[in-house]
Amino acid sequence: MCHTTRIIPMTTHIPRGFKEIAGFMHAANDDILDALARHGLTFPDYPALGPPGNARGVAAAKAHPMQGILKYHGLADWDWRTAFLPSISVTNDAAYSITLVEFDPELTDDVAVIGGVQTAGRDLERVKQSLNAVRNLARIASHARVTSRNVIAGGKTGKGLGTSASGSAALALAAIAAAFGDDAVTNWRFVSAMSRLLAGSGCRSATGGVSLWLSYPGISHEDSFAVRLDTRQQLADMRLITVPIDSRIGLKTESAHTDAPHSPLFKCWMRNRRDDVLGCIEAVMRGDWLTVAQMAETDSIVLHGVTMTGGVEHKIFAWEPENITLFRLCDDLRSAGVPVYFSTDTGPTMVLLLNKRDVTRVAERVRDAGFDAIAGHIAPGAQVIDVKRAKEELAQP
Repeated sequence: MCHTTRIIPMTTHIPRGFKEIAGFMHAANDDILDALARHGLTFPDYPALGPPGNARGVAAAKAHPMQGILKYHGLADWDWRTAFLPSISVTNDAAYSITLVEFDPELTDDVAVIGGVQTAGRDLERVKQSLNAVRNLARIASHARVTSRNVIAGGKTGKGLGTSASGSAALALAAIAAAFGDDAVTNWRFVSAMSRLLAGSGCRSATGGVSLWLSYPGISHEDSFAVRLDTRQQLADMRLITVPIDSRIGLKTESAHTDAPHSPLFKCWMRNRRDDVLGCIEAVMRGDWLTVAQMAETDSIVLHGVTMTGGVEHKIFAWEPENITLFRLCDDLRSAGVPVYFSTDTGPTMVLLLNKRDVTRVAERVRDAGFDAIAGHIAPGAQVIDVKRAKEELAQP
């Protein structure tokens, strides 16, 4: 049964100064969709939702953070959190977010407790934005109690691990499951699009593995979602080593999103993205983890170049001195015949991409240099989990 009215806009905002390149990026999106179709990568229709949802629904979900391969910064539409360009990432099992959503008609406002701390201000606003989108579609008025925590292997988070993405995906999936039930969560296009609304990269955490987020200025909400590329485990030999590093400047991702579109490099980055995405799709399809890893390293450098040149008076230098040490360590290892490549997103935390045969050797070198090294695998997409289990885990100190 369809809604009589549709609350989702057909298109999203195109910022001033980007109308001309928006057409180019729209055409690039069509080329990317053609490439997906050639490889048999299809996706479901965006659902037409039926009767009102459950005003007392309860559900829990788990999702993993993502690490950028072809990254993004800048939001073309801040309300719908659509990006200026498509992006690709890999989910990382070095951490996960677990989130419980409880709709309760007796609550007078939404309450969110994240990591044992009740949220307020901008953080609470972003949680409410995701909840409001689900409530509007479900036609329920209940406020919600949200409880969430991030679980990190080794205990140290660092900055730039991608837990905002996993938190966004876990929140959206739990809210959808609570309001609509099990049938709605099987439509991964719907779940991915809704997972974008707290943190854009959440759409890729929702689908898991190596996932491509379709986006350009003016794209419709329904068309801005992620598609998993490695559906046949083509990159089973690739491993991840996470090196958590704290940010001494207290870096906020939203500051980087604000600055990046002002960089003189930004539109060049956008124009190159079509060919980069098409190349990355082909590499994943043939199981070429090496090319994927090389692209991740190169685009990490480009991302930070864009970010560092976006401000006029205040420049965002997101890397720390430790990053230079690790960059050179990767170069030294490659000179010794060990192919290992780094990836950094918004912040100094690094993820090394490498072949499974080299994990022990590389991890030892990283630890010898004085860093933590968390060896891991490519993680799956977001999953609904048992509510009782979630409550037990959330109650742990």
